[in-house]
Order: sequence, then structure tokens, then C-alpha cells
Amino acid sequence: MTLAATARAEAPLATKYSLVACLGFVTDFTVLKLAMHFGLEPAWARVISLTTAMQVTFWINGLFVFHCLAREQWKGAWLGYMVTNGFGNFCNYWTFVTLVSLHHPILSNHLLDLVVGGLVAWTINFGCARYLIFGVNRDGTGKGCTPIGDVLAGIRARIATFKGTPGPLGR
Repeated sequence: MTLAATARAEAPLATKYSLVACLGFVTDFTVLKLAMHFGLEPAWARVISLTTAMQVTFWINGLFVFHCLAREQWKGAWLGYMVTNGFGNFCNYWTFVTLVSLHHPILSNHLLDLVVGGLVAWTINFGCARYLIFGVNRDGTGKGCTPIGDVLAGIRARIATFKGTPGPLGR
């Protein structure tokens, strides 16, 4: 499949994922403001708001975007989603702080840095959700969906085959 054909096939899924991300942002902002209104410090309020937003996006993405949230394996998918989104959010923060710390008139623009960090996180989070957490189906129907447990079993099997293979310098 060509790159253009792949992009056309992925566009509807990426669009739905982006809409859910917007809902996650609204959830994050709303919970953050409510928690601060009730007296929580901003840092603790942000932990609660971000965690809540991640829960909302996990369930909506799993059930309605990727159609691949099996009742028997939701715990593994949830854990994988939290870990990968946590990594994506860390990269968002790290990108923002790095760009701001450059003290360059263009590259240290806080709004630009926020957008760049957000795009980095979106790319990581979408890629992980699409290929690691919710499987490999392209049509969004769940047909051919590989649950996270099967993905992890496949990774473990590949690692086991590499362990038994001599390296370039032998054993």
C-alpha cells in the first residue's frame, strides 16, 4: 500500500481519535477548574484532571473509535493505554520545557511550544493506541483486531527467539 493510500485509510480513524482528544481536553480543563475551585492546589488538581481525561478517552477510544475493547482484556488495554499516554504526556511536557529553555525569540514562544508539544503527544498517543493497545484493524470495525494480551504474547515470543539466537560476536 502506498503512503497516500495508507494516509487515506487512516484519516477517518485519526479524525475520530482527534475528536475524542478534544473531548479529553474539555474534560481535563473542566475537572481542573472544578478541583481548583474546591481548594486543590493547581499541581494536584492537574493530576486529577489529567487522570480523569485519560479514563474518558480510554473508554471512548476503545469502544467507539477503535471498536476493540474486549471485556476479558480491558484491564491490560487500560494499563497499556495509561502507560503509553503517560509517556506521550511526558514527551509533551519535555518538548515544551526544552523549547522554552532555548530562549530563542521564535522557538521559545509559549503558544507555539504548547502546540508542538501537543502534536508530539498526539502522534505518540495515537500511534500507541492504534498499533499497540487496540490492535491492527484498519476499518474501525474490530475485524482483525488484536487485543493487547495477544500483542504482548507476540512480543514475548519474539524476544524468546532472539534470546536463543547467537549475536554477531557469537555466544
